[in-house]
Amino acid sequence: MTLLADAFTILAILAGLVFFIAGTAGLLRFPDTASRLHALTKADHLGLGLIVLGLLPRAGGLGGALKLLAIWALVLLSSAAVGPMIARLTRSTEPPA
Repeated sequence: MTLLADAFTILAILAGLVFFIAGTAGLLRFPDTASRLHALTKADHLGLGLIVLGLLPRAGGLGGALKLLAIWALVLLSSAAVGPMIARLTRSTEPPA
């Protein structure tokens, strides 16, 4: 059972890292702020979710698992609130194309 849990942890964390790298590539390659933020927040949400999912078997109990889930929930809420504010701010300060 430990080998299966180790394999699950490694695969989930590696998949999460792939999504983090994809989000970073979107941040660097997309042309405008709104599409950059969209790519970054979507990829980061899924990437962090996969990493948390991979770390849950290693949490050491219910308390550790709840802490991991609380961190993920806080990141989801904060990026959902801040992303549109950044997009609105940059839209109002960008020169017309």
